[in-house]
Amino acid sequence: MTSRAEQRAATRRALLAEGRRRFARDGFHEVVLAEVAHGIGATKGAAYHHFGSKAGLFHAVVEEAQREVAERVAGAAAEHDDPWEQLLAGCRAFLAASSDPDLRRIILIDAPTALGWNEWRALDESSSARHLAEALESLIAAGVIAPQPVEPLTRLLSGAMNEAALWLAQATGPTPGGQRDGSALDATMAALTRLLEGLRRPPG
Repeated sequence: MTSRAEQRAATRRALLAEGRRRFARDGFHEVVLAEVAHGIGATKGAAYHHFGSKAGLFHAVVEEAQREVAERVAGAAAEHDDPWEQLLAGCRAFLAASSDPDLRRIILIDAPTALGWNEWRALDESSSARHLAEALESLIAAGVIAPQPVEPLTRLLSGAMNEAALWLAQATGPTPGGQRDGSALDATMAALTRLLEGLRRPPG
């Protein structure tokens, strides 16, 4: 038999999934918490019990989406042994995530306004920005990048990539054949690579 704790956990997961679907489709301001609950056959009280409010549910959805992007970044970086290639692969994975309309709407468009800038930034720093900071620290330790404070550099690069991701979300669309057009991503990654190359120490 399923325990009450398992039932509560299953209800929470279902509310989270339904909330993510609706937030991505309709946007934060158009979603009604009671309708999310009814969408999975739960009561409004159950939704309030698990998340407290629509904002609480959205916060949990953003956290989940941020973790998903961070996992993509970490996974792409892990495919390489060289720290510099890890950085480039992780940056490309982050930018590529902007072609996912659900992630774009939730993380880049609605989260800064619905959660507030400081809360959104805190979530970003605990996920993708954390991986970026760790990559930069590794490059400094390896002597690839000159010693320097990591936090301001991380913020500069993270801000640039978030802005690029927003642009890519508008510039990248399906081709007539149904595939995603990767030319904008390639051009953006080429520009970012040239920018990052400026951080590298000259050989020798």
